[in-house]
Amino acid sequence: EVQVVESGGGSVQAGGSLRLSCAASGFSFDGFAIGWFRQAPGKEREGVSCVSWRDGSTYYADDVKGRFTISIDKNRNMVYLQMNNVKPEDTALYYCGALADPEDYWGQGTQVTVSS
Repeated sequence: EVQVVESGGGSVQAGGSLRLSCAASGFSFDGFAIGWFRQAPGKEREGVSCVSWRDGSTYYADDVKGRFTISIDKNRNMVYLQMNNVKPEDTALYYCGALADPEDYWGQGTQVTVSS
Protein backbone atom coordinates (compact mmCIF):
# COMPACT_ATOMS: atom_id res chain seq x y z
CA GLU A 1 0.00 0.00 0.00
CA VAL A 2 1.26 3.45 -0.93
CA GLN A 3 1.30 5.84 2.01
CA VAL A 4 2.80 9.10 3.13
CA VAL A 5 3.05 9.35 6.90
CA GLU A 6 3.85 12.50 8.86
CA SER A 7 5.05 12.58 12.44
CA GLY A 8 6.68 14.93 14.91
CA GLY A 9 3.93 17.41 15.55
CA GLY A 10 3.01 18.57 19.01
CA SER A 11 2.64 21.53 21.30
CA VAL A 12 5.49 23.96 21.78
CA GLN A 13 5.95 27.44 23.15
CA ALA A 14 6.76 30.35 20.92
CA GLY A 15 10.47 30.49 20.20
CA GLY A 16 10.82 26.74 20.49
CA SER A 17 11.58 24.07 17.90
CA LEU A 18 9.99 21.02 16.35
CA ARG A 19 11.09 18.59 13.68
CA LEU A 20 8.47 17.09 11.42
CA SER A 21 9.15 13.87 9.56
CA CYS A 22 7.65 12.55 6.36
CA ALA A 23 8.01 8.91 5.42
CA ALA A 24 7.11 7.15 2.19
CA SER A 25 5.70 3.66 2.44
CA GLY A 26 5.25 1.44 -0.58
CA PHE A 27 7.09 3.75 -2.94
CA SER A 28 10.25 5.81 -3.26
CA PHE A 29 10.43 9.58 -3.17
CA ASP A 30 12.74 9.46 -6.20
CA GLY A 31 11.27 11.57 -8.97
CA PHE A 32 8.98 13.49 -6.66
CA ALA A 33 8.96 16.97 -5.25
CA ILE A 34 8.12 16.67 -1.57
CA GLY A 35 6.30 19.55 -0.01
CA TRP A 36 5.13 20.57 3.42
CA PHE A 37 1.82 22.36 3.51
CA ARG A 38 -0.26 23.62 6.39
CA GLN A 39 -3.84 24.50 7.07
CA ALA A 40 -5.01 26.55 10.00
CA PRO A 41 -8.66 26.58 11.12
CA GLY A 42 -10.74 28.74 8.81
CA LYS A 43 -7.89 29.20 6.35
CA GLU A 44 -6.90 27.63 3.07
CA ARG A 45 -4.04 25.15 2.79
CA GLU A 46 -0.79 26.92 2.02
CA GLY A 47 2.63 25.82 0.90
CA VAL A 48 5.38 26.03 3.50
CA SER A 49 8.40 24.42 1.92
CA CYS A 50 9.30 22.06 -0.87
CA VAL A 51 12.33 20.05 -1.96
CA SER A 52 13.26 18.22 -5.13
CA TRP A 53 14.36 14.69 -4.33
CA ARG A 54 16.59 14.56 -7.41
CA ASP A 55 18.56 17.79 -7.20
CA GLY A 56 17.83 19.02 -3.68
CA SER A 57 16.55 22.40 -4.76
CA THR A 58 14.32 24.00 -2.15
CA TYR A 59 11.53 26.50 -1.78
CA TYR A 60 10.35 28.33 1.32
CA ALA A 61 7.36 30.54 1.88
CA ASP A 62 8.39 34.05 2.86
CA ASP A 63 7.08 33.81 6.40
CA VAL A 64 9.18 30.75 7.25
CA LYS A 65 12.43 31.71 5.54
CA GLY A 66 15.29 31.71 8.00
CA ARG A 67 13.29 29.72 10.56
CA PHE A 68 12.38 26.44 8.83
CA THR A 69 14.71 24.06 7.01
CA ILE A 70 13.67 21.20 4.77
CA SER A 71 16.01 18.28 4.29
CA ILE A 72 16.07 14.80 2.82
CA ASP A 73 17.61 11.49 3.86
CA LYS A 74 17.88 9.32 0.80
CA ASN A 75 19.07 6.31 2.76
CA ARG A 76 15.93 6.34 4.87
CA ASN A 77 13.54 7.65 2.20
CA MET A 78 12.56 10.45 4.59
CA VAL A 79 11.98 14.19 4.41
CA TYR A 80 12.23 16.47 7.42
CA LEU A 81 11.07 19.96 8.28
CA GLN A 82 13.08 21.55 11.06
CA MET A 83 11.03 24.34 12.57
CA ASN A 84 12.94 26.82 14.73
CA ASN A 85 11.79 29.99 16.45
CA VAL A 86 8.20 28.98 15.94
CA LYS A 87 5.43 31.52 16.29
CA PRO A 88 1.76 31.21 17.29
CA GLU A 89 0.83 31.87 13.67
CA ASP A 90 2.63 28.63 12.73
CA THR A 91 -0.17 26.72 14.46
CA ALA A 92 -1.79 24.46 11.87
CA LEU A 93 -2.23 20.94 10.61
CA TYR A 94 0.90 20.18 8.62
CA TYR A 95 0.69 17.89 5.62
CA CYS A 96 3.39 16.22 3.60
CA GLY A 97 2.78 15.72 -0.09
CA ALA A 98 4.80 13.73 -2.60
CA LEU A 99 4.08 15.52 -5.85
CA ALA A 100 4.67 14.27 -9.40
CA ASP A 101 1.49 15.33 -11.17
CA PRO A 102 -0.69 13.43 -11.77
CA GLU A 103 0.81 10.98 -9.29
CA ASP A 104 0.40 12.83 -6.00
CA TYR A 105 0.36 11.25 -2.57
CA TRP A 106 -0.69 12.99 0.63
CA GLY A 107 -0.42 12.17 4.28
CA GLN A 108 -3.09 12.64 6.93
CA GLY A 109 -1.29 15.51 8.63
CA THR A 110 0.34 16.19 11.97
CA GLN A 111 -0.85 18.95 14.27
CA VAL A 112 1.50 21.73 15.36
CA THR A 113 0.30 24.04 18.12
CA VAL A 114 2.40 27.00 19.22
CA SER A 115 1.46 28.84 22.38
CA SER A 116 2.51 32.37 23.21
